[in-house]
Amino acid sequence: MSQEQSQNTTTDTTQDEAPCSAPQARQFDFWLGEWDLTWGEGGRGTNLIEVIWDGCVIMENFDATPTASFKGMSVSTYNVDLDQWQQTWVDSSGGYLDFIGGFNGEKMILSRNAVVKGQKLQQRMVWYNIDPDEMDWNWEKSEDEGKTWQTVWHIHYQRKA
Repeated sequence: MSQEQSQNTTTDTTQDEAPCSAPQARQFDFWLGEWDLTWGEGGRGTNLIEVIWDGCVIMENFDATPTASFKGMSVSTYNVDLDQWQQTWVDSSGGYLDFIGGFNGEKMILSRNAVVKGQKLQQRMVWYNIDPDEMDWNWEKSEDEGKTWQTVWHIHYQRKA
């Protein structure tokens, strides 16, 4: 790759502008920390959320043990050009998902279009009831282009002491 091509693949910034300095780049700070998770009938796990790379990336490390052997991680960043958050998720089942979105009122909502078993649908994650030491998160799907949403998985977050 030539130097010119390399420069064209990065975000344009001036030397005086700090990376990720937009106020929106701090919108996910509520999620930072170590969390105990509960869901359904006795489901338990943990989630560690850290800010990395000069404050530009939020990194998630999800662990469903002891309930299940499922683990996953995501990286999220605020895209100034799109004025939206973007997240990439990968997991121990070989899953790869990509999301985009931001705050809508009091909720952080990241969504994506998907095809599951040949069916087109929308999927989204919703963080809500956001308090300093607890919050709720839903994995939701819509089969009618976002007119109605069904909660597939609800997780309650409690900050570790």
